[in-house]
Amino acid sequence: MSSLRVQKRLASSILSCGNKKIWLDPNEANEIANANTRQSVRKLIKDGLIIKKPVAVHSRFRTRKNNEARRKGRHMGHGKRKGTANARMPTKILWIRRMRVLRRLLKKYRAAKKIDRHLYHELYLKCKGNVFKNKRVLMEFIHKKKAEVQRTKMLSDQAVARRERTKEKRTRREQRILQKRTELLGKPEDDDSNVAVQQALEQQAQTAVVAPASQSQKQPSNKSASKQDKKQPQSVATPPPQQKQQPAQQTKQPTQAKKK
Repeated sequence: MSSLRVQKRLASSILSCGNKKIWLDPNEANEIANANTRQSVRKLIKDGLIIKKPVAVHSRFRTRKNNEARRKGRHMGHGKRKGTANARMPTKILWIRRMRVLRRLLKKYRAAKKIDRHLYHELYLKCKGNVFKNKRVLMEFIHKKKAEVQRTKMLSDQAVARRERTKEKRTRREQRILQKRTELLGKPEDDDSNVAVQQALEQQAQTAVVAPASQSQKQPSNKSASKQDKKQPQSVATPPPQQKQQPAQQTKQPTQAKKK
């Protein structure tokens, strides 16, 4: 039996694999031995006399099983550890993970309008300053801060409403005092003025009745006499209101005394 080294080499170069991956049919050894060109080897590959072996299976069952046990805490004791704690899990990576979680939460709350940009900036700096150790602590701080802001706003609104109510009460009290003062001071004056007006009207009516009778008796010759006659009712009508106004002034004095 001749060596099939050349056919293996040609088949490995055609199939792009190693010599160990080439399978030659032992029943057709004579036909394979006659194939000494690439074209003939390709024909044998097409006919199935030369085959590329499949890749050997490298099972990951045992590794998956071991990793699952490690997640439960097995095989992780002091005897299995090699390297310091910082080498096994660097503190920088833990810090980066924590910062990304907290900043992602702040960004989400700001986009949802749960916090404004001022509170966002304040909490961002607090996260950078290592104030919050996890997301739960940050959320509790946000809720407390919002409740405090709402409480201060409510108290300020109540204070403003209280000041407005007291101001309204003060204005109403001042209006009542002014109204009472005007009522106390204005009633006698109004009565006296009404009486004086009525008396003046009565006197004018009397003079108007008396004037035609006097004019018919005297028959003035000149215009000056008629002017004097027109002036006489005015001179007669003016004094009585002055005499009647004196009791009005007297009535004012007791009202002022009552006020004192």
